[in-house]
Amino acid sequence: MSGRNAGDESGGGKKPRRPRESGGGILMGRPFGVPVYVAPSWFLVAALITWVFGDQLGRVLPELGAARYLVSLFFAVAFYASVLVHELAHTVAALRFKLPVRRIQLQFFGGVSEIEKDSDTPGREFVLAFVGPLLSLVLSGLFYLGMLAVTPGTVPGVLLAGLMISNLIVAAFNLLPGLPLDGGRMLRAVVWKLSGRPMTGTVAAAWTGRALAVAVLIGLPLLSYASGNDAGGGAGSITDALLAAILAAIIWTGAGNSLRMARLREHLPELSARTLTRRAVPVSSDTPLSEALRQAGEAGARALVVVDGHGEAVALVREAAVVGVPEHRRPWVAVSGLSQDIRPGMRVSAELSGEDLLDTLRETPATEYLVVEATGEIFGVLATEDVERAFVRAMGAQPARS
Repeated sequence: MSGRNAGDESGGGKKPRRPRESGGGILMGRPFGVPVYVAPSWFLVAALITWVFGDQLGRVLPELGAARYLVSLFFAVAFYASVLVHELAHTVAALRFKLPVRRIQLQFFGGVSEIEKDSDTPGREFVLAFVGPLLSLVLSGLFYLGMLAVTPGTVPGVLLAGLMISNLIVAAFNLLPGLPLDGGRMLRAVVWKLSGRPMTGTVAAAWTGRALAVAVLIGLPLLSYASGNDAGGGAGSITDALLAAILAAIIWTGAGNSLRMARLREHLPELSARTLTRRAVPVSSDTPLSEALRQAGEAGARALVVVDGHGEAVALVREAAVVGVPEHRRPWVAVSGLSQDIRPGMRVSAELSGEDLLDTLRETPATEYLVVEATGEIFGVLATEDVERAFVRAMGAQPARS
């Protein structure tokens, strides 16, 4: 299974200073500047493919002996190389549309391109989703042409036939019209275009994906039974049912996640630096904490900003440090000992909101930020915990009627 998601999946514009995320398995390279990871679960799948395909090779090419498992391992690697090409198609299209890609990960049931933003038009969304299956179809065609150039019944012939069929299956499966599959994103783009609302497209494609998950859960074992694949006994039925359950769970979960992320993005504009900022009072570095808190209380403020002799903000008093000072000691503790210097990146504009605000905060992790007006005037202090609380509220917000 292959796909892509818009991340946190799926979600602002890419800033040049933003560090890339690590993790997700073994780093294999950075094509087009995007890290490619192989998840540990891939090795389980590679072993399974090597075993299953090796047994099939034993029936088709018995003369290979134990070497059939080496050939089968090569097939497993070549198949996932095809999946990587599929994901690179999504990645190249995303970069072409100026959409940042966090990473590509090859995992248990294929791969995923973690694209950080959704497309801004339904046409781009359709193209971005379609290029993956298209490349899989192209690869299938190339492997078919390769079959014509080799002798049937040989190792190259069997490998090329397997790769042709597997890429055809990848393309067909991903074209199924339900999220999180590429076909679901294509359906989302079509409904978005017809309705004029991306959320309507997401709801339609997500529920189609859930229906698809149920169909896979019930239909795959029935199809296997009808085709006579269970002639060997109950083990085949158990395997087919387990595979169907895993695929159905992946599709159902992916559809739900796509729906939740779409709802979140719909509410992200509510995350505004101006509305979340705490009112602050300026104090000098030698001001006793008790006096600073008294001034803040009189002004109805919840934050303290340390300023120099010219009134320029130089540090922020950390709320966690204030809480840790017993009340009887506060007259003897200066705010300078409880403050954090304002580093580059800790000054944010009061006009920031949504994904731009989240991106800015990710670039320079801190507990508090100085919020300033366009003129440079101090507006207040933005606490990370206030942003996180608003983010959780946005995730739990009910979707607009579609």
